[in-house]
Amino acid sequence: METTKVTVETTVNAEPQKAWDYYTQPEHITQWNFASDDWCCPKAENDVRVGGKMKSRMEAKDGSMGFDFEATYDKVENQKALVYTMPDGRQVRTDFKEEKGKTTITTVFDAENQNPVEMQKGGWQAILDNYKKHVEEN
Repeated sequence: METTKVTVETTVNAEPQKAWDYYTQPEHITQWNFASDDWCCPKAENDVRVGGKMKSRMEAKDGSMGFDFEATYDKVENQKALVYTMPDGRQVRTDFKEEKGKTTITTVFDAENQNPVEMQKGGWQAILDNYKKHVEEN
């Protein structure tokens, strides 16, 4: 089966260390890891090492629905790259690239086959946009 690769990207006004910390530390993940304001991320765990697991809970603020997101790290390069695999075998790669005091975060993920690709891209981009907002406001 052919896998569709989807790319989302943002540039934050932050040095790589801050960008990395805000992307990987659970106390920050819970502040940005949701696609719209009517959702939240009440819980996150992140063991940032090869073989380590990332887990987060995303749910509607009204409690009507939610899901757990989980993955295992395949590659970790501090302040440069994260590669992980989700339980269904799909992979995600996020790169951090510094340029002139800013950091560009590029995520390439394998699309799932239950929802339209554009919808998935929009959701992942919205989460990355929340991340940017959190980094730049703190």
